[in-house]
This record gives sequence, structure tokens and C-alpha cells, in this order.
Amino acid sequence: MGVATAPSEPDSESDRTGPGRAHWLRVARETADDLATDAAAREQAGKAPFDEVSGLREAGLLTLLIPAELGGGGADWPTAYAVVREIAAADGAIGQLLGCHYFLSWSARFFSEPVLAAQVERQSAAEQWCWGGGFARQELPLTLARTARGYVLDGRHSYATGVLVADRLAVRAERADTGEPLAVVLDPTYHGVRVEGGADTFGQRLAAGGSVEFDAVPVAADEVLGSLSADEDVLSPLAALTAPVGRLLSVQLLLGMAEGVLAEVREYSRAGHSSWHPTWPADSPQDPQVLTAHGELTVLTRSASALTEQALEAVHGGLARGEDLTYDEYADISVLVTMAEAAASRAAQESTTRALDIVGARSVSARLGFDRFWRNARTHTLYEPVAHRLRHVGDYFLNGAHPPFVLPV
Repeated sequence: MGVATAPSEPDSESDRTGPGRAHWLRVARETADDLATDAAAREQAGKAPFDEVSGLREAGLLTLLIPAELGGGGADWPTAYAVVREIAAADGAIGQLLGCHYFLSWSARFFSEPVLAAQVERQSAAEQWCWGGGFARQELPLTLARTARGYVLDGRHSYATGVLVADRLAVRAERADTGEPLAVVLDPTYHGVRVEGGADTFGQRLAAGGSVEFDAVPVAADEVLGSLSADEDVLSPLAALTAPVGRLLSVQLLLGMAEGVLAEVREYSRAGHSSWHPTWPADSPQDPQVLTAHGELTVLTRSASALTEQALEAVHGGLARGEDLTYDEYADISVLVTMAEAAASRAAQESTTRALDIVGARSVSARLGFDRFWRNARTHTLYEPVAHRLRHVGDYFLNGAHPPFVLPV
């Protein structure tokens, strides 16, 4: 029983324009295998993941979601989710970086006019951009002031994934005159942009996270993708679907980390290593407590996976509905994704914590690197907490209230 991937869906020969799902899953597994060989050592070194991004680029994974006619891989979201989950099982930080890239690089489709979206995606594919940043609301928002030639961007983005290695930054900014939130994409080499690393993080060290300062950075009109307003008079149900689409990436990331640590602990135990636990027998693969722990964590993770499959099917169906999607349908999808997110968060935190107990005192070894799974999962769940969103689930089922539009990154 290997690491479970996201549920498969049959390729449609009539709709497929890229290599197909089987190809991308094979590429993802090969890339994950490469990442797994030295994951612990790379994580401890904590260097910005330029080499890892180069590997993703060479494998074609950065352009996976871009339509084939625009130079990309032509894959769909179910395939992208499966790829992120596979990568996350080997290296949670790179899984987060890739998931963030997919969400941001797809954002033009949600927020821009079709001509601008196609222009952005075609250039992204041609130049193999890696995207970083985020659209989550900041305590002190970036401000975008109109000028005769376009706009000027000022402010500080406190923390965002991928910014240390990004070829393009996608951020949320508010218009200085109206306060309307807008999605902005720009080149990090622009004058006035300063990126600083988040070297003190205890987990997700290879997610290339950091802060970005914008000091009177010129922004052209075609670098403003569109509105991020939560007003239902502005926000279409399809655009609102960006929130559950992004959160489902977080779900796949968490499940990948849970499955990854269980797979590594299983292989470690099968190799005949003693648990070196003061109260457990040396023959830990046959010890009832070890077997029970593996059983409980497998049930927990597989249960979250089953709920995630329902959420994935709902998101895929919502995207297929396109402009015909209604707000009631969006609400159903959003709530289902929130439930999957809560289940995956619990599975990741419990699996990465209890896996250390299964290994026992040997799990403190930095060389083995089992602790990286716990640190990565805990860091991600602190940045993307789900407890408060359960109130939205309750409000929906009790009162029929639509969940608020809250972007995950």
C-alpha cells in the first residue's frame, strides 16, 4: 500500500490537448523520488530552492495548467491537485511552493478579461515563469495610486510563498482613491521592489517565503489583472470559486505530508529498525501499540482523503459549469472544501506528531529528518488555520448563509 494520490478521473479524448493525466502523474512521481533522496539534508541546509524550481521547470510542471495552445501542459485542476499531493509527500515545502504557483499563475483566468488572461499565460509558458506572492488580505494593505501612465504601488507584503525564487509576483493591492482590492502581477526586478527572506521560520524552509517591500513601483495598466472585491455585485460565482480552488491545494498539501510521513515511517520500521522506545518491544513492526497507531493514522488519513475526493469532484464540476455557476452552487462547493480542509489539517497534524512516537527516541535524529514533516505541517496550519472556518460551515447548514470570499494565499 503506497502513498495515496488524489483520486483519478478518466481523460477525455475530445477535451484533452496536452500529454494527459497519466503522463503528468508519472512525471510527478519521478520528480518526487528525486526530491525524496536528499529531502532531509536540503531542508536542514535551508537554501533558497533555485535548484528545486529548475527541476520543476525541466519536468514541465510549472506550465502544467496552461492550455496547450498557449504553450503549456494542457492539464486540468484534478491533475494539478494530484501533482501537488505527490510532490508534498516527498517535500512539503516544495509542494507548497508549487501549489502557490499553480494558484497564482491561474489567477488571470479568474480575474482578467480573456484577452489579457491569454496574453499573461502565453508569456508565462514561453518564459517558464515561477510565480510567488499571494492575494490574502494584509493587515496593512498595499496601496495602488493612479498616475498618468498607469499606477504606482507602495507598501509591504509581510509574508508570501515563493517570493525568493519568483519570476513574477502576484499581490493584492487597494486603490488609493476607492479602496477597491485589485490583483496585480509584476516583475520582482522592477526598481523599488525589495524581497527579504524569512530565515527564522521553523518549518516550510524551502517554500521560498519572505516579505516584499514596494517603494513607488510603477505598474502598467495591463499588470492589473482585475478586482478582488467580495461584493456579489462585482464578484461572479465563478470568480468566487477561486477561494475553494486555492484552499483545495492546501488540502492536497496537508494530505501529501500526512501520507509522506507514514510511508517513511513504515519503510523505516520494515527495514528492521528498533523503535528504541522505553516501553515498547524492540520488534516494533509486530508490537500491538505500533500496529494500532499505524491503523488509526491510516484510517484518519484515508477518511480525509475520501472527503477530499468529494470536494475535488465538486470543484471540478463547478469549474465545468463556468459562467452558469450560481452562488448557491458556489456555497455548496466552498463548504465541502472547508470540511475537507478541516479533516486534512487534523490528519496532517496527528500523523506527523504520532509518527515520531512510533519511531521513538530515534526520531530526534537530525540525520533521519522525521521532524521536518511535523514542522512543515504545523507551520502550514498556522498560516492557514481552519478552526474559524468551521463557523462558516455551521452558519451555512443552520442558516443557509453563504461562506465569505476569503482567498487562501
